[in-house]
Amino acid sequence: MTAVLSNIRLLALSLALAAMGTFTGGISRAADIYAAAVQHPGRTAEDHKRDTLDHPAEILRLVGIKPGMRVADIMAGDGYYSELLSYIVGPKGHVLLINNPAFDRWANNAWEARIAHDRLPNVEHRTLDLNHIEIPDGSLDALLLIKVYHDLYWVDADKSNWPDVNTTAVLDKLVKTLKPGGTLVLVDHSSKPGAGASVASALHRIEEAYAQQDFESRGLKLIAKSDALRRADDPRTQVSYKEPILGRTDRFVLVFRKRAASRSVSIPRGLPRRSGPA
Repeated sequence: MTAVLSNIRLLALSLALAAMGTFTGGISRAADIYAAAVQHPGRTAEDHKRDTLDHPAEILRLVGIKPGMRVADIMAGDGYYSELLSYIVGPKGHVLLINNPAFDRWANNAWEARIAHDRLPNVEHRTLDLNHIEIPDGSLDALLLIKVYHDLYWVDADKSNWPDVNTTAVLDKLVKTLKPGGTLVLVDHSSKPGAGASVASALHRIEEAYAQQDFESRGLKLIAKSDALRRADDPRTQVSYKEPILGRTDRFVLVFRKRAASRSVSIPRGLPRRSGPA
């Protein structure tokens, strides 16, 4: 009997170790998607140089982008992140590279070369008016706002440079485009605590706590943070896109999930209703 019990224990242990190996192997394979995207041989030297500043594999791994997903890269500029998303979501996925006219102009339309000659066949560029975002509600698995959220609060005296944005309506619409359970990643330049959105125009920064509340108030749940882009040496008092702080700003990373739609159960007429514990 003792020998039988010993064999049973050994068998159980072997099965547990095998299951653990399968589980960790699955995690490793999933993690490889992001590293492989960053190391893709088709990427430019300029993009690889930017990787050291932006740590894109860590960010996209945190969000949980998967093959087959439909993802929007909002105000994507030249499409740096859109290309990485293209490799991750694969041929069954789709990436929307979204700019408004200002971001197309500031990027010198560099997105054109990135997707020319069907180089990234699952990436679609669109130029949209932010106040009229024509993306169907509930159509996206994930949404990226990389160093652009503060621009929604930017008020520019030169309207030809940056248009008036109905911030409330734009944020509401972006959240609506997500499917229930969809994720939104927010990366932005940190302002000092308590600044809220008050320095969005002057410094192109925004407060992390303000940003968190802004999206939680729209029904999203904060599910992850990262310190990968933190810079303790940033005084948070300088314009984020100019020297001497260009490329050296403290940036916060927040990941939100849209809550799944709650199911209401209707009780057919005539059936008794419970009024207390069973």
